[in-house]
Amino acid sequence: MQTDSKLLVTGATGHLGRRVVHHLLNTLEVPPARVIATTRKPDAAADLAKLGIEVRAADFDADGATLAAALRGATRMLLVSTDRLDVPGLRLAQHQRAIAAAVAAGVQHVVYTSMPSPETSRVSFAPEHAGTERALAESALPGWTVLRNSWYFENWFHSIPGALKSGQWYSAAGDGKLANIARDDLARAAATVLAGADNGAKRTYTLSGAELLTTREIAATISAATGKPLAVVDVPIEGLVQGMVAHGFPEPIARIFASFDANTAAGGFASVSGDYRTITGREPQRLADWCAANVAGLTGA
Repeated sequence: MQTDSKLLVTGATGHLGRRVVHHLLNTLEVPPARVIATTRKPDAAADLAKLGIEVRAADFDADGATLAAALRGATRMLLVSTDRLDVPGLRLAQHQRAIAAAVAAGVQHVVYTSMPSPETSRVSFAPEHAGTERALAESALPGWTVLRNSWYFENWFHSIPGALKSGQWYSAAGDGKLANIARDDLARAAATVLAGADNGAKRTYTLSGAELLTTREIAATISAATGKPLAVVDVPIEGLVQGMVAHGFPEPIARIFASFDANTAAGGFASVSGDYRTITGREPQRLADWCAANVAGLTGA
């Protein structure tokens, strides 16, 4: 690990970004003075500034010169994929702008949070991740690392509390299997890679959990942890979409979530990688252990 390089985390006030900063400071013991945290809302990062971290405003919709100025001085940068799913193609444009700004700012290495197999995935926004990976590969950056992050366990906090109340989890995933992983594990891996010294390397890692599980196996694990019955109800993709719309989801967002089930049913998430262990030297959290520690979030308590 280098001891003088500046490490920049974009989206530092988001859920993943904050955990990356946590692992930089507390797990890897990187001095706060070496960390730069960027965010669209610097006021939300006051707690990071108090730790001695340099906080900067950075907006991926800004002009190139303004964005490059926000990144200047960083040796290595973590580009956390943005959350703009409402306008197709917008996220890719933001990422392309960020990569170009990193080149202009003299950043030596960019670490990007992607998704598994974006070239072939049926997830509706996969082309934006594939396009970002291409932008990195075609850029003038000396080096880059792509972290193809599997679906977070924590994403279930949006749907499982309601499913537990009814006792039914509507799914179009069929017998497809998943290897989900805890967000904190992904943050640890991202922090470890970001703090590395291989500025000229060009690598792609797939970060998954250690277990391949069907939706029914996941439901049984959640049920055991919460003490609440949870039965999986098979529905077609269109039925899943209309069910979410009936519960208040905008249809475009419902179709994005449904595309995850379509990809799962097609086997698009059915692989386990040892890359997390390669990066961190640890095993990822197992679902049962994560569920036991997150009962409140799963039940909405």
